[in-house]
Amino acid sequence: MVRFDDVSKWYGKTQVLYSCTAQIQRGQVVVVCGPSGSGKSTLIKCVNGLEEFQKGSIVVDGISVGDRRADLQKLRTTTGMVFQAFDLYPHMDVITNVSLAPRLVLRMSREEAEQRAAELLLQVGLLDHAKKYPAQLSGGQQQRVAIARALANRPAVMLFDEPTSALDPEMINEVLDVMTALAERKTTMIVVTHELGFARRVGDRIVFMDAGRIVDDVAKNEFFAGNASDRARDFLSKVLQH
Repeated sequence: MVRFDDVSKWYGKTQVLYSCTAQIQRGQVVVVCGPSGSGKSTLIKCVNGLEEFQKGSIVVDGISVGDRRADLQKLRTTTGMVFQAFDLYPHMDVITNVSLAPRLVLRMSREEAEQRAAELLLQVGLLDHAKKYPAQLSGGQQQRVAIARALANRPAVMLFDEPTSALDPEMINEVLDVMTALAERKTTMIVVTHELGFARRVGDRIVFMDAGRIVDDVAKNEFFAGNASDRARDFLSKVLQH
């Protein structure tokens, strides 16, 4: 579904990604973890063209991301993205936030798009809040709306960039529960997160990054059994202490 081949990126003269290579199969949940500043968010943003890369290739469901002839609108329909910040339209109610993209991108009628939005809001447990505005929702509820919005165009792969980092501890589980349900439906997911409990429960593979490099790409059980690099084991020991 997603293939990274020798992907490298620079900001000016500063290199931030070094020859990153990995493959994500259809239906897999791949968790990307590592210390802050390791390149995790940069790598995931390259998948849908939000960040440019200067070397290598990324192919998403047959679309070559770095190709200047690539249809970025089609690419971003293929990939649903959920960010740290919720980025909902504050002047639109919840159902309009979710139904807008299908109307504009997929050319659905208002009725069809709102029916699709209602189904997704039911899926994330927020149908009763369809007519509320973002400011009337908790952070966890807003992030669940953001997930519903990302699903609205029926993407082939879902990208999550630390989706719980801006939430209070009490709200984290409600978002992770929605993501777990998506994983159980065999949704292809790439998840940048420090929530290692989620990774242990739901992930198929763990990609560990450090200093812009993919240091480990191993099965979940191998990673948590300590069968990874010394750097990954050191990171894991520090994180799991708390």
